[in-house]
Amino acid sequence: MRYLVDASVYIFRAWFSIPDSMRGPDGLPVNALYGYARFLGELMQRATPDEIAVAFDESLTTSFRNEIYPLYKANRELPPPELENQLQRCRLMTEAVGITCLASPVWEADDIIGTLAARAQSEGKPVTIVTSDKDLAQLITANDRLWDYSNDRVLDRDGVFETFGVWPEQVADLLALAGDAVDNIPGVRGIGRKTATALLAHFGTLDALYARVDEVEFLRLRGAKSVATKLRGGRAEAELARRLTTIVRDADLGEVDLSWRGVDRTALAALCKEAGFGDRLRDTLLALDT
Repeated sequence: MRYLVDASVYIFRAWFSIPDSMRGPDGLPVNALYGYARFLGELMQRATPDEIAVAFDESLTTSFRNEIYPLYKANRELPPPELENQLQRCRLMTEAVGITCLASPVWEADDIIGTLAARAQSEGKPVTIVTSDKDLAQLITANDRLWDYSNDRVLDRDGVFETFGVWPEQVADLLALAGDAVDNIPGVRGIGRKTATALLAHFGTLDALYARVDEVEFLRLRGAKSVATKLRGGRAEAELARRLTTIVRDADLGEVDLSWRGVDRTALAALCKEAGFGDRLRDTLLALDT
């Protein structure tokens, strides 16, 4: 089983859930690093993966999506210095635990995960994507799983449909129609998630919807005529949004070895000492190699 981990979800979760009064010997906060390191240790113990990679978002402003749409993620604040310092430490911690760590100024973490998932799927290898980000649900095929680790919820392909109301291959189109406020993607003005789900249930894809958009006003859909008008007026926005919501599956990552390398005991001990972590967490992480 190949495990692909979305780092940002668990770093930010720790940042917001653990008080920043937790500080290292240098006086800087280590709350996000501590929570993330604890998550990594627990994940490795539970999953015991043969192959694993952790993907990081290197920038909120330089991905190819910002070139397409400058307002992409413009609603998000940049990490404060107190967290920025910890983000780098989280990457060092990942490497010290022996896990392949990937980031890019062009490709987002989602695209890195999408590419590594596609490579595994082409070889017939099942994939587990560790995240709570709904966008990544679009990558799930018949043998894969989406593992929301913090809520201990695992979704297969059917589970994605039960949870989101659309199949994995429809997730990008759903977000393109209804928009995604988290990433500042507007979608089609006036089309909400419920309406978008109903449209995709009937037409299957965004392309099929627009090829047959004249049929919309005759559907048993509340305000069907108005919906058809909104769709016609918002086609350019929907097609732009789909370019943003579709995860890339062929990013130029080069050759990537996802084999777990084992713990770098020296580097790990140094990082824990530098952060002022107690023996318990350090020993838990070191024990992964025994």
